[in-house]
Amino acid sequence: MNDIRRTILWVIFGFSMVLLWDQWQVHNGHKPTFFPGASSSAKVTEPHAPASAASSVPVGSPSSVPVPAAAGSAGASAVPGGAPSAAPQAAKEQLVVTTDVFTLVFDTEGGTLVKSTFNKFKDMNDKNSGFVLLDESANRVYVAQTGLIASGGGAALPTHKTLMTAVPGERSLKDGQNELQVKFESADVGGVKLVKTYTLKRGAYDIAVRHDVINTGSTSVSPQLYMQLVRDGNKPPGESSFYSTFTGPAIYTEAKKYQKIEFKDIENKKVDVEKSATNGYVAMVQHYFASAWILGDGIKRDLFERKVDTNLYAVGMITPLDTIAPGASKSIESNLFVGPQQEKTLEALAPGLELVKDYGWLTILAKPLYWLLDKLHSFIGNWGWSIVALVLLLKIAFYWLNAKAYASMAKMKAINPKIMEMRERLKDKPQEMQQQMMKIYKEEKVNPMGGCFPIMIQIPVFIALYWVLLSSVEMRGAPWILWIHDLSSPDPFFILPVVMTLTTMLQTALNPAPPDPMQAKLMWFMPLIFSVMFFFFPAGLVLYWITNNILSIAQQWVINTRMGVPPQFNLPKFK
Repeated sequence: MNDIRRTILWVIFGFSMVLLWDQWQVHNGHKPTFFPGASSSAKVTEPHAPASAASSVPVGSPSSVPVPAAAGSAGASAVPGGAPSAAPQAAKEQLVVTTDVFTLVFDTEGGTLVKSTFNKFKDMNDKNSGFVLLDESANRVYVAQTGLIASGGGAALPTHKTLMTAVPGERSLKDGQNELQVKFESADVGGVKLVKTYTLKRGAYDIAVRHDVINTGSTSVSPQLYMQLVRDGNKPPGESSFYSTFTGPAIYTEAKKYQKIEFKDIENKKVDVEKSATNGYVAMVQHYFASAWILGDGIKRDLFERKVDTNLYAVGMITPLDTIAPGASKSIESNLFVGPQQEKTLEALAPGLELVKDYGWLTILAKPLYWLLDKLHSFIGNWGWSIVALVLLLKIAFYWLNAKAYASMAKMKAINPKIMEMRERLKDKPQEMQQQMMKIYKEEKVNPMGGCFPIMIQIPVFIALYWVLLSSVEMRGAPWILWIHDLSSPDPFFILPVVMTLTTMLQTALNPAPPDPMQAKLMWFMPLIFSVMFFFFPAGLVLYWITNNILSIAQQWVINTRMGVPPQFNLPKFK
């Protein structure tokens, strides 16, 4: 029975550690088991786009990549997507626009947002430069595009490939100024003129985007507006090789909630998401940051995702603008979010937008843990000490559960010499050995399973806290003390991982040694092996684990002493 108990305890420990390691498996191309950030919730069926729109929408691709033959065909292959195609380069112009939170670059080809650089969040490799999210360069494609298509496949209209004129105006948000407008106007295309107005606000990562569609022709038109995010399927720059978070498109509607889409599922045409709605948003998600097109509730929109070209994917929405009479115009308001995954900010922008910060199946536990962590930080003012305080509060909350587990372990440790002597004496009589073991448990009133269930109950909470710390952009660039200048990066001197390994081994030494020699060896090898990965994990995660270990050791030490079982170090005996 003791063997069974020991096996269960190590299964519990192994389960929690393997969950942390699961991301490494994703990095190596294996299918994840539990981690929400590495897998998609999408089901499997053939994608499609609204036939009325898809057959007429332009397709672009990077100038260095040829447009595929299927681009002009009807169906999903013709859904709008792609970075701008090759155009007369001399006619193009790029506008640099700055606010207090980011620097944006717009291209007059389509009035497209082609680059965003954040002021507060620095590049992980170059701390003197801001982090770049949207980008159109030789190595990356990630842009936000909009344009018009005709209902039912009519005349060509202004699209994201149409050359537009930038209206003169301010390009920098001045002191004392709360908002800045950037406007682009197209020429008359197919009897329609398109005007795009971007309104940037102080302190905000969301951009109000108004599309004014003017009928300059002599007949009525019924255009549709598309808004899309296009990016390559490469791993985001600076992403760790030792853990992986979700990167890819996402669609949210009230009916089906938050649906992630893997790039490989788009590639294999194995995606099933809601195709039409009157609410929600489309987004591109990666670790710490996201972009999203948001339309107001009540506005009909068709949703799509597709492969644009080799390693190039799009997610977007198409909304009809109704009939516009000659000389009349129609306006539609939307929001473009390009920024960090800060929960309170996202919650205020749109229902469900905070879900781009993905906790997966542990959201119900992770959200209150983040709320508590945020409250602690508002009081303490340091994210590192806030992590320590949060783990301390969790240990207090689970004190009695842990006390039961450690009391059971102390009892087991007290009778361990008797068990070991009996096993040695009856090693050639396994059946009698088991009978004698059960007799000892009964006489000593020891439940060999007593230490298992209290620990099992706590595992989801601590895994949820792991996801809170891994997903929270607030950790990015946040210092703790002395040499720890960034809780989202590994300890540069590996001091925390070494301390974490030592505390794990100390905790192992305080536990009763398994009677079985093989289990005793495994008891030492497992924590040592799993500790290795913490050398490459963010310092904030290692700090959380160290704090948990130290508090557990302290509680276990106190309980052992109270029960008359002096702390002894069960050092390994390898032969």
